[in-house]
Amino acid sequence: MNLTEFNQYDRCEHFSCPAKSVSSAVYILLYVCSAAVVLLTVCGNLFIIISVFHFKQLHTPTNMLVLSLAVSDFLVGNFLMPLLLIWTIESCWIFGRVLCIIYWVVSSMLNISIYTVAQIAVDRYLALSNPFLYMNIVSVRITCVVIVFNWCLALGYTIAILYSNGNFQSSVLCPGECLLFLNEVWTVIDLVFSFIFPLSVIIILYTLVFVIAKKHATAIRELNNHTRPKAQTISSQSMKSERKAAKVLGILVSVFLLCLLPYFIYTSLANVIELQLETFGKVLIMIYLNSTINPFIYALFYPWFRRCIKLIITLHILQTDSALINVLS
Repeated sequence: MNLTEFNQYDRCEHFSCPAKSVSSAVYILLYVCSAAVVLLTVCGNLFIIISVFHFKQLHTPTNMLVLSLAVSDFLVGNFLMPLLLIWTIESCWIFGRVLCIIYWVVSSMLNISIYTVAQIAVDRYLALSNPFLYMNIVSVRITCVVIVFNWCLALGYTIAILYSNGNFQSSVLCPGECLLFLNEVWTVIDLVFSFIFPLSVIIILYTLVFVIAKKHATAIRELNNHTRPKAQTISSQSMKSERKAAKVLGILVSVFLLCLLPYFIYTSLANVIELQLETFGKVLIMIYLNSTINPFIYALFYPWFRRCIKLIITLHILQTDSALINVLS
């Protein structure tokens, strides 16, 4: 993810680290809360990663996308979130130029998350609109290829944006500063690539998904009246399963957009209002908090995820053939 240009900090003499104005108790509390958020993010997403990797029953195309999202969220919690929280608490970048560049390169995880959520929307739309075609064409292998392409694209885009705007070449880094500067052309490109295009895909496809889910609900009622009990049960369960998956992933997408919108609204106003670095840090934290919230959405709505957590915590996954345990029943 990329920061639009902060013109008022173009010169080092305009930038200085403000003195801390909080008491020691509040200062310590901020670090304790930050550590707790980071720990929740890392552990929650690690549970998802282990669950999907370990249990063969979860090796489905949709879950591969969920795994990709969890890995990107895990990396956000491990690297980006601690640095940003310290940066926000200290009101100053204290890690130097090299780590600053690495920070912005790794920030491609956020673009990966955005496009993974868009891919999940595409996956759910295909699964519901044409289930027979979906089963014949979409496989775990094809999904993994798409995921690898997504990661390479996001990383390449971030490196291109750093290189093209002189962030690699610049030898001057003001003390306490870690800002990614974009020219006007790249500001527009970033807005389209990182927000408008994936957001449009997500909104359009999820609107279609819920329209299709409503039609499926009508189909289930018709099955109750016109089919034999056994066929009725199988079809009804299949449709209900797809509708539930669409509903849960819809909640996931909605929370994601709520966390994402403030950042893009704020940075889109870069040329209209005077942006404050402190406020920017807060809206960026909202995006990172989405990485913390996602595992709780799975735990709340997916019984299989709760069963997986129990098996992981109790070390049942270390037993022979534990990968074959039925976690969906």
